[in-house]
Amino acid sequence: MAYAALVSLAHTIDLITNNRHDSVSPQVIDQLKSIHKHTIFLQEFLQDFPHKSSSSMEARIKDATHLAEDTIEFLLSDALLKYSTARSKLKHQLRGRWEQIQSRYASIKSKVGSSSSKSEQANDYDQIRRRHDLVELKKVGKEIESVSEQLMVIKNSIIPVEDGLLGGGSSLGSSSSTVAPTRQDAMVGFGGELMKIKSRLYGEPSSPLEIIPIVGMGGIGKTTLALNAYDDPLTMERFQIRAWVTVSQDYSIQEIASGLLASMEAPELEAQRDSMKQHHVFQKLKCRRFLIVLDDVWSRGAWDELRLMFPDDRNGSRIILTTRLLDVATYVDNCSHIHFMHLMDEDQSWDLLKHKVFFNQASCPDKLAFEGKMIARSCRGLPLAIVVISGLLVLDQTKSGWKTIATNVNSVISENDEQFDKILSLSYAHLPHHLKPCFLYMACFPEYYEMRASKVIKLWVAEGFLKPKRSKSLEQTAEEYLEDLVNRSLVLVTERKSNGGIKSFSIHDLLREMCIRKARQENFLLQFGGLTHAQKKISFPRRVSVIHANLDSLQGYTVRTIICLENSQRGRKCSVRCFRLLRILDLINAYECFHKNDNSYLYSLPEELFELFHLRYLAFDYAFKIPAVISNLQNLQTLIIGPRKYKGNFVEIWRMPQQLPAEIWGMPQLRHLVFCSGLRLFQKGATSALQNLQTLSLAINFSCRPEILQMIPNLKKLSLYYTRGEYLHAEIRNEEQSRVYSVTFVEQLKNIGCLRLLENLKLKLHHSLPYPGELTLRALPLTLKKLTLSGLKLPWRHMKIVDSLPNLQVLKLREFACNGAEWETSEGGFCELRFLLISQSNLKVWVTESSHFPRLNCLVLLRCPNLSEIPQEIGEIATLQLIEMDNWNKHLVESAKQIQDEQESCGNDPVRLRFI
Repeated sequence: MAYAALVSLAHTIDLITNNRHDSVSPQVIDQLKSIHKHTIFLQEFLQDFPHKSSSSMEARIKDATHLAEDTIEFLLSDALLKYSTARSKLKHQLRGRWEQIQSRYASIKSKVGSSSSKSEQANDYDQIRRRHDLVELKKVGKEIESVSEQLMVIKNSIIPVEDGLLGGGSSLGSSSSTVAPTRQDAMVGFGGELMKIKSRLYGEPSSPLEIIPIVGMGGIGKTTLALNAYDDPLTMERFQIRAWVTVSQDYSIQEIASGLLASMEAPELEAQRDSMKQHHVFQKLKCRRFLIVLDDVWSRGAWDELRLMFPDDRNGSRIILTTRLLDVATYVDNCSHIHFMHLMDEDQSWDLLKHKVFFNQASCPDKLAFEGKMIARSCRGLPLAIVVISGLLVLDQTKSGWKTIATNVNSVISENDEQFDKILSLSYAHLPHHLKPCFLYMACFPEYYEMRASKVIKLWVAEGFLKPKRSKSLEQTAEEYLEDLVNRSLVLVTERKSNGGIKSFSIHDLLREMCIRKARQENFLLQFGGLTHAQKKISFPRRVSVIHANLDSLQGYTVRTIICLENSQRGRKCSVRCFRLLRILDLINAYECFHKNDNSYLYSLPEELFELFHLRYLAFDYAFKIPAVISNLQNLQTLIIGPRKYKGNFVEIWRMPQQLPAEIWGMPQLRHLVFCSGLRLFQKGATSALQNLQTLSLAINFSCRPEILQMIPNLKKLSLYYTRGEYLHAEIRNEEQSRVYSVTFVEQLKNIGCLRLLENLKLKLHHSLPYPGELTLRALPLTLKKLTLSGLKLPWRHMKIVDSLPNLQVLKLREFACNGAEWETSEGGFCELRFLLISQSNLKVWVTESSHFPRLNCLVLLRCPNLSEIPQEIGEIATLQLIEMDNWNKHLVESAKQIQDEQESCGNDPVRLRFI
């Protein structure tokens, strides 16, 4: 974790030096810049030469970096706390003249400095403290500089080797195996998978060389599948030459070539010089039909070296390649259909377990069936886990023994099979430095937890271990990292967004167990649950995931992250004042820990929360009031407030929007404001632009005046809700006044084109508001990729404005977004649209052509009782994959089935139908 610590430290120093705090002396700034320079060098060294730093050196780098960051943030926290206290005192003294004082804020800051040093003794204290700060920084700076100098010597001694240190790894030795594993039994539970592979092996005799990539996570059965196809009697009969080689991470091309020659029974060629072995493999395979299995390939570079040995004589030869990495599979032959290995279902898992435990018996004894099914289900469809646990079940076939194992399958597997742990750990070991902390972050969450990608991405950004990239936001970088973890078979996508991005994901329980172990070993993260204060005190964790435990059992010196899950506090009040360096505080599921009265849904935020000056991510459940002092949190990037709760239940979302003070406009680091129950953002008194703000959701009756929109110029996601006067300013009492006031806000949407980077717009109007007119859509930004409209009651002809948006990929029309019986689309529109949803509509007739939606993948029709049919032309769209609808309208159901039947009769892949 040295690399992640270095990136975080560099980011912390950037924040301080780019936002010059008055309490930080120029000498300290100079020392910080010196530390920053060495930090950047160490980052680059670890990234460019990952194998040239020992584990002890990396541990030393990590410890020095953590110490430096702790020291810097403690010193800054002390200074800011002192400044904040003095400022509060001055504000109290001058309360009667506060409006005039605000206009002279610069002079106030200087007065704060003088008010906090009224005596010569205070001046002396400040000077002593600043000298002490500088001494402490110099100490940690010297340690980082010392490490940097040692690695500079190593770097200068390195002679770049092509495809060596920076490439495929041929200079690192070899762990490749050249012997095919022994097939012990048939593919229980995967007979269909085997048939698919065999059908691709037995193609036309004159077909070109085909590569068959098999992709899946470690232990899912890739090698077993390849081996069953390799040893099949028909395979032996069809191919003149068969050869198997396990490539692995640290491969040697010469040893692989030797292994292939040995597998071909060509010892005379195997004895030749290493430089000639690849040539001999090529000659041996020339003009013969061959099957080669390349098992466990980890890099594109390995394939680039191996492919030169395999001739293509168009004689039906095949290569099976197994890998955990999707990018390797797509690289070897982007024309092939990749074979994805999926986890087994419960029935397949139970069948495999019975086969392994009772191989010579007809079935499992009834007395063991219940526990056996529990154990099989707990393996979560991973064949290797079932094989490992079966070996233990064979030894003790008693009900009590199986019951003991069933209570904790994951721990039993991990503790009893070293080889199993090695197989899973290989994926982690192969991760590049920048992905390791992202993967270990999965240890935060409990078993069976479905993680929201948007939340995890915000957490990664707040942690500070994402290295910025030119022309890309940190959020875009994080999305790439998450997709990379998916492509490496470490993360399972559970739901994708309508635009194809990851919406939610999970991780296999056994990978999660490995995550927890690695995170604990690295002191990266502690999952803290089930321990009472009397049982254990946990010292010096940096990140804490709290499940059914109490924060008072923690020592807060080094804690940067607290994520509370599953209502962790159980009604106990706690203080966060001891966690002075806290960056992330997520209390969405622990709303009871800050109660101020007896009603579980009425509470305000504690004062000590606003002394956590390093906070970057703050999430909690509904609070009635957010005070102006929130502006103390100058590093805050994400503020999330969950929906209001009443006795454990969610209340109607629009009942009570959250109020934000005007001081929020003075928080320049803000990136995301997300309020599930809606927010009212006071704009009066706004003094500066929120240049970094990307998300504003859900804003109630937000004023879209040009001068306001210019203060959020980089907004990418905006959710707006316009309603009647009960949520407007208190001075508006008359109902007619409130109606006019609301409509005026809506008319201001014509200014929304000022947001030049806006990609996602959600716009909802209360059903009582009148039709807003054409100006609502005429000036939409051309950058829009996703548009959701609700309650606008627009004539369908206004969709001609929407269909001209050149980048629009997702369109959702909800709750009578459009009003009318007929929609006729036109040529040249919706050129990039992938997803279309129409929900709650009075549409009767839809007139369209397939060319009007040239890229549509998914069509969703819900609560459209008057629509008589889906146009048959929709079924002619070549890219259409899914039609989703409810069962209310039988005519639509019949129409969809007719489209599916026509696709099948034409020999095309039929569109999938999903009924909800």
